[in-house]
Amino acid sequence: MTDAGDSTPPAEEPGQPPYVIEGARSGRSRCKLCRKMIEEGALRLGTLIEGPYGVGYVWEHLNCAARRAFPKLEEAYAQSAWKNAKEPPADLPKLEELASLRETSERKKAERRELPYAELAPSGRSRCKHSSELIPQGAPRVVLAREVIFGNQTRTSPINVLPPYVREALAAEDSGTSVEGFAEALRTNSRDLSSEQLETILAEIGPLQ
Repeated sequence: MTDAGDSTPPAEEPGQPPYVIEGARSGRSRCKLCRKMIEEGALRLGTLIEGPYGVGYVWEHLNCAARRAFPKLEEAYAQSAWKNAKEPPADLPKLEELASLRETSERKKAERRELPYAELAPSGRSRCKHSSELIPQGAPRVVLAREVIFGNQTRTSPINVLPPYVREALAAEDSGTSVEGFAEALRTNSRDLSSEQLETILAEIGPLQ
């Protein structure tokens, strides 16, 4: 069983178990969920798959698996997958502890807002991404999506914009928020503002087309 992140053990190794939980034997493997390297000694979950180069394991941080692939982790614990390691880990967290990570992750996901939305700035530390002006605490701001390219991937990140600059921000080349249906999306997603506050913000933004 090799330790490379995306490579796999040779197919001729018989009787490989479906899961293994172990401390990483080097720092060369990469977590398939967060895409970060798994440090030597860090607990990881290996899942046996059949790929184009044979049968082998893909690896995930144990905590990443708890947050994003808990049913699979439950199976691995039910099968005592740590016993399949060459050196079974001495300090393995209980499944109940890992379940709390899943619950926290699911709660944060449920609380995550859809873009775009408007809100009152919770502090006076943020700046308008379009004008670079400080946004005073309690002042209305609009949170838009901006697209950032990393290699062959496009990721969306939130940016804070003062209402008078929303039109210019939406017209920017890296804008990830559509002009079409913008007002309705803002009304739907801005759950912490009253209808009067929202209409004031929309009036300040002005017509988009």
